[in-house]
Amino acid sequence: MSKINGICYLVGAGPGDPGLMTLRGKECLEMADVVVYDYLSNPDFLRWAKPGAELIYAGKKSKDHAIPQGGINQLLVEKAKEGKVVTRLKGGDPLIFGRGGEEAEELRDAGVPFEIVPGISSSIAGPAYAGIPVTHRAHCTQLTIFTGHEDPTKPESSLDYAQIAKAPGTKVMLMGVERLPIITAAILEEGGDPELPVALVRWATTGQQRTITGTLATIAEIAQRENFQAPAVAVFGTVVNCREKLNWFEERPLRGKRVVVTRTRPQASGLARNLRELGADVLEMPTIRIEPSQGDDLREFARLVAEAHTYEWLIFTSPNAVEHFFDTFYKIRSDAREIGGARIAAVGPGTAAKLKEYHMATDLMPKKHVAEALAEAFLTEVGSIENTTMLWVRAKGARDIISKVLNGAGVILDEAIAYQTVPETGDPTGAVKRFQEEGADIITFTSASTLECFLDLGLSIPDDCRIASIGPVTSEAVVENGYDVDLEAEDHDIPGLVAAVLELAKRE
Repeated sequence: MSKINGICYLVGAGPGDPGLMTLRGKECLEMADVVVYDYLSNPDFLRWAKPGAELIYAGKKSKDHAIPQGGINQLLVEKAKEGKVVTRLKGGDPLIFGRGGEEAEELRDAGVPFEIVPGISSSIAGPAYAGIPVTHRAHCTQLTIFTGHEDPTKPESSLDYAQIAKAPGTKVMLMGVERLPIITAAILEEGGDPELPVALVRWATTGQQRTITGTLATIAEIAQRENFQAPAVAVFGTVVNCREKLNWFEERPLRGKRVVVTRTRPQASGLARNLRELGADVLEMPTIRIEPSQGDDLREFARLVAEAHTYEWLIFTSPNAVEHFFDTFYKIRSDAREIGGARIAAVGPGTAAKLKEYHMATDLMPKKHVAEALAEAFLTEVGSIENTTMLWVRAKGARDIISKVLNGAGVILDEAIAYQTVPETGDPTGAVKRFQEEGADIITFTSASTLECFLDLGLSIPDDCRIASIGPVTSEAVVENGYDVDLEAEDHDIPGLVAAVLELAKRE
């Protein structure tokens, strides 16, 4: 047998809300050389995987298995035996009807080290996000969890419907929504109360969450009428009545709205998090990625950064420019004071906030957060700037409005190309596929390049999809490409864009 250097982490990814992933689970994702993930594990988690990690989809839906279970077991063993760190990402908890026990047995039999990382099960999280406590002193002190989906190779069902019908307290069923008529009929036949309240929660804890309620006698008919499909959690018990008072998640202002975020993968998380907290179903669709300068641009950039102390002003027009500048600065210099006495200009609050992370204050920021306003601010707020030395840290291909205005005013301006924006040609989050299949209610653009690269993917914006733009330059690009901007952010930053999305949602 080959020497075992690898390990497999069997990680419960929780019910879908990224905030419900455990810290240990996130650590295992960050360490992984190989990530094998399920249908029910949120693909947004994949952004935590390190660059170059192998991502393998092993999702299983009813009658649709990307990889059969035996193949998954073998895959985990083979990858770990290659000396790799393998993270097996499973929806919910790996040991609650998740077949994690079977995978662990295979790993042990093959002599592969493994670790089981528990996750938050949809059996408790789903009801909680629907405003249903599975235990409540006024209702029950017992909880029964069972699955409605069994091994199809078994000769007969192992579910004891008589015991389920007689069991006191709350009963939660995972999977099996398509067998709901058979299951409810069996429970009724064994003496179940026809008036027992029942709730079904679909895509629990995500922006797609939807809940319907009925009784043991009516819920199957209601589900069929509403075309209510898997994945769903069923809750049986009087605790369902608590939903009328305790429903919290489904009352958020963006509930039921699918919103597309088109920033880079690292930058998308902040905007996506804000939208999710408002109840949106967010599609993170990175259309661009940021790459450091290369070749002659990189050498010239490093030279200019090293000479930053010789300038009277440093100008930053994006958070990316700030990050690349200081990453390079601290490779060259060891003391922050070596930046000298230069004053600092930022185009807007996002850039100023990034500067603050490096303990740098902003001396000049325009009221309107665009390049034109920043250039004008130098003329109106600073005074005479003729022969003033300035270093503008920018992206390759950035608009030249700042250089035109400042050079025209007699400034001695150097331009340091910190990074370049390139199209993201893949679909690292699966959002492109979802957008093509399901569409969206609102799409956000945070720069002209995000719009242009979105179109470069061969995508178009449906007529019923509203467009929210972060500012006038982005809006101009949208219009130039034949689309109308439904709302431009009043404040040209992420909070302003979130406010615009909220306003669009109110109008519908």
